[in-house]
Amino acid sequence: MIETLLITTLIIAIGMAFLLVKVLFKRNGEFSSQHIHDSQAMKDRGIHCVMDQDRELRTKSRYAVSEK
Repeated sequence: MIETLLITTLIIAIGMAFLLVKVLFKRNGEFSSQHIHDSQAMKDRGIHCVMDQDRELRTKSRYAVSEK
């Protein structure tokens, strides 16, 4: 049980070290945003955040047909 705990702690520590390499050793290093609306590649493909898509669908289109 202790061996498993130590191995798990070691794996987590190594993972954290790899994550911090960019921040520590690169000038102005920072983690990039993981949000879709901040990604230039997603913007180029026309992919939007689910919140933006919901907002677009909720706006009333002037071409919409009234459902009564």
